[in-house]
Amino acid sequence: MEFRQLQYFVAVVEEGSVSGASRRVHIAQPALTRQIKLLEESLGTTLFVRHAQGMQLTLAGQTLYQEAQDLLNRRNQVMARLAALGSGLSGKLSLGITVTHLWVPMVAKLLHDFRSRYAGVAFEVFPLLSGPQLERLQQGKLDAGILYLGDETPAGLSTRLLHRDHLILAVPASSPLTESPPSRLAELNDEDFVWGFRSASPGYYDRMQAHFQRHDFKPRVVQYGADNIAILSMVAAGLGIAIVPAAAGSSSFVPGVRFLRLAELDACEMPLWFAWRTENDSPTLGNMIALVEESVD
Repeated sequence: MEFRQLQYFVAVVEEGSVSGASRRVHIAQPALTRQIKLLEESLGTTLFVRHAQGMQLTLAGQTLYQEAQDLLNRRNQVMARLAALGSGLSGKLSLGITVTHLWVPMVAKLLHDFRSRYAGVAFEVFPLLSGPQLERLQQGKLDAGILYLGDETPAGLSTRLLHRDHLILAVPASSPLTESPPSRLAELNDEDFVWGFRSASPGYYDRMQAHFQRHDFKPRVVQYGADNIAILSMVAAGLGIAIVPAAAGSSSFVPGVRFLRLAELDACEMPLWFAWRTENDSPTLGNMIALVEESVD
């Protein structure tokens, strides 16, 4: 029994004759009659009583008609679902994002556009630092990430440059530095700094340290924070000052902090990358990559 034969059978039932069904399914009457006979032979039962006035369903035919409708509807549903999966209109996508960049307008727009365009996709967004993102990407636990990377793309990953960030100085709102901002990094050598761990974002950390060495700047670190949110919270509490991505200054989510720009921090470009496993051929990921390429063109 084939789905094609079931379609022919349903057409004969609903049209009431082979001639009407022939026009509906666009095959010749002899071929259609032959397919109905083959269906009956495969089932080992008669489906129609044939008489001069037309064709009447047997009890077996009535039962098959009900079942055939369900089978054909289910088949269409499965085919539609598979087509949606194949085109990335359904399925899921897991995306990691560095915490500070959730508020960057172009990143927010990327998330909004993906949700608007692919509403049938289960879209999971995980605020993660670059280090954990990289681990999860390499382990296949994330489809894609928005993160800082070193100068060389890690093996097995593909990347697109998403955003060019730089650094900014964060100080307590009550700090004298707000009234008398420094002009060079070296002026901050005697200040107490709140710092991040290298493991949280190795690419970001190493790039920043190399830039500081070029400017003979050696921050005196007195406190460490797990991420930029924690670091800025400690700055707000007066535990020290910090250097963070400029994206952190685009939001007012941490009160009590003032952000100061320095030319030497502006000069430290911190590229933010969209990255994914090269071998990942997920259609939903392909659609996200296409959106990224649209956004950076």
